[in-house]
Amino acid sequence: MRFPWQRCALLMVLTTVVVVGCAKRPQLSTVTAPAPTGAAVTQAPPAPVTQPAPPAPVVAAPAPSAPVPPPAPALPPPAQFREVAALKSIHFDFDKSDIRPDAARILDGNIDWMKSHPDVAILIEGHCDERGTNEYNIALGDRRAKATMNYLAARGVSETRLTTISYGEERPVCTLRNNDCWAKNRRAQFLAKMP
Repeated sequence: MRFPWQRCALLMVLTTVVVVGCAKRPQLSTVTAPAPTGAAVTQAPPAPVTQPAPPAPVVAAPAPSAPVPPPAPALPPPAQFREVAALKSIHFDFDKSDIRPDAARILDGNIDWMKSHPDVAILIEGHCDERGTNEYNIALGDRRAKATMNYLAARGVSETRLTTISYGEERPVCTLRNNDCWAKNRRAQFLAKMP
């Protein structure tokens, strides 16, 4: 009776032989020069031809397994987040997700609060005005929320406490149909979950 490890070792050797195969012996040919003409020459016996040793079979070592990082902690659902007066919303230009200079100043103030409350999870909501299709506005709101998250993370806020969601045009703060109102709806808004 063979033990399981012996079967495994035998299987690896057989697999290697099948994959690598037997080494082919090279075909050697002997070329002799024509006999010299003229004076009698004593001919030395030909040198013995030696065959090169066949290469040893290659046995593949099992690949080392990389350590698996621990899963990121699950962030709470959006319903568990609440508004915090210290976290101010930022606004975006029409059809843009770039952080404007005025928004960067607001974000820097939000970062100060976030760093002084390191155990608070933050939800960044991306919002749009009503122009454009629902699908387009959901995607644009997502880009705005992620651009905001990237700004915060680049300045030292841990990404493990940040999450994003896009509401597109679904949650306007102003419902009039004019440029001033639409500008208020193009925003990234912050909510927090206190421990």
